[in-house]
Amino acid sequence: MAGALSRRQTLKLGLTLGAAVTGAASLLTAPASAACFGRHGHAVPTLPWPAANDIVANTKLPVFPDRTFKVADYGAVADGKTDNTAAFAKAITAANAAGGGHVVVAKGAYVTGAIYLRSNVDLNLADGATLKFSGDASKFPTVLTRYEGIECMNRSPMIYANGEHNIAVTGSGVLDAGGTSSWNKGSDRAYLDDLVAKGVPVAQRVVPGSGHTMRSTFIEPYSCDTVLIQGITLKNPMFWQIHPTLSRNVTVDGVSTDPSTSHSNTDGCDPESCDHVVISNCVLGAHDDNIAIKSGRDADGRRVDVPSQNIVVVNCTMNGNWGAITVGSEITGGVRNVYAYQLKVTGATKFALYVKSNTLRGGFAQNINLDTVSGSFDRDIAYVTMTYNGQTGGYPPKFGPFSLTNCTSAKVNGKAFDVSGLSGDHIAGLTVSDCAFKGVSDTGNTLSNIDSRKFTNVTVNGKKVT
Repeated sequence: MAGALSRRQTLKLGLTLGAAVTGAASLLTAPASAACFGRHGHAVPTLPWPAANDIVANTKLPVFPDRTFKVADYGAVADGKTDNTAAFAKAITAANAAGGGHVVVAKGAYVTGAIYLRSNVDLNLADGATLKFSGDASKFPTVLTRYEGIECMNRSPMIYANGEHNIAVTGSGVLDAGGTSSWNKGSDRAYLDDLVAKGVPVAQRVVPGSGHTMRSTFIEPYSCDTVLIQGITLKNPMFWQIHPTLSRNVTVDGVSTDPSTSHSNTDGCDPESCDHVVISNCVLGAHDDNIAIKSGRDADGRRVDVPSQNIVVVNCTMNGNWGAITVGSEITGGVRNVYAYQLKVTGATKFALYVKSNTLRGGFAQNINLDTVSGSFDRDIAYVTMTYNGQTGGYPPKFGPFSLTNCTSAKVNGKAFDVSGLSGDHIAGLTVSDCAFKGVSDTGNTLSNIDSRKFTNVTVNGKKVT
């Protein structure tokens, strides 16, 4: 029966499930056409690109048996102080062993270490349920991850899976990483750069105990297939918040991230080397990029060599302070086929579109499209650079084409466009149409080393751009 349900029906079932799995309503989901989904009942409209609609239609959603596993039955205590790490592991293991189901977290505050999701398991948080991740670093085992685009062994993200399929985190509850601040810190990427240069294998790039510290992400499905993250709220992140890595068929829907509790460098959602990703109906706040699409860094990114591709972002509110849609800078594996539609910027976001690499990083950013993006911007509407951080090497990036359509601004504290290729490495196309940018403080656009540049019905402060 699951295969007969449309994406509209299945994610409406997710709404029911988010309210209460206690009635054992299954989140029966399956690939289908773009439609209505999310716990808020928001619609994913027909997008203006046929290819984007195909991505939505073909991004698989998980299917779970109609079984419920209450964490309380496995020893979990919602008193805000008991360590529930073992209880969560027991409930998830039991659900997985039974062939799958919903692991249900009732209302209350649960202290826990890292949670490892297993195949065919949906971790569902009831309204009023809060997972408070522990300040005890020993509760976060060493796992394979990527730190800023470099593979290494580091402390587990708060919620993690590796090589699993058909998994979900759903509901109306809260994930709070504030308690991890005592150990979840550091940014010594130079240490990893040195290990990569020395040819140290990934399994030996172990961060804990090395004398170096690097933060762990919040939610990270790694090398997973068919993932749903829906309805939850993330608070007090220490690093990137939702970080699907080397995964396929990822849906992030109706998720809220809280900028008022975010530390620096806390991107909202960072798909890295992923294929078929749909991010919809989210309110993304961060002290960095709202969405940053990545695919590895420098030599290690070339070793892995997996792009991020076929990504749709739709009907989201952005409240992070860098890019609404950022591509890079870790794009050594490349990024292609990105479609962003109906985005509303509400905070002091610097750019609607921010694309960054350099000749050390290389990679590509191709077929990146924005339509109906609105708000006020602290810098430029579009900033595209191939000289990020002044780093140089022998790997010129390949950029373009880019397109912006039906985009507007109330205020721009910089330029509408600052888009530059290199003299020997041009951007392969920039198309802007039906856009009206008001309140632009600097009307001197920078547009250099771009082939096939086309502006149609575009105004800056009421003056036509040609």
